[in-house]
Amino acid sequence: MKAIWNGQVLAESNDTVVVENNHYFPANSINKEYFKNSDTHTVCPWKGQASYYSLEVEGQTNADAAWYYPETSHAAKPIEGYVAFWRGVEVVE
Repeated sequence: MKAIWNGQVLAESNDTVVVENNHYFPANSINKEYFKNSDTHTVCPWKGQASYYSLEVEGQTNADAAWYYPETSHAAKPIEGYVAFWRGVEVVE
């Protein structure tokens, strides 16, 4: 699987985990040069507190377009630390 935005591959892995129709990529599969920490956090009742990254590619920013759970609940352990995308990021095979 590949996550692509603004013509760049943000993440690529054969080991994604699908939860609620989102592909979660292992942390070591992301191209960190495009990821900037965000102060945004949300809470999922069954996964826990999510943290976000904004994406910066070719001078353009996609705010809070990637998220991850640094520490999950027991039920979501398979995606702990994995990164998922939205806001126009295309995830393709």
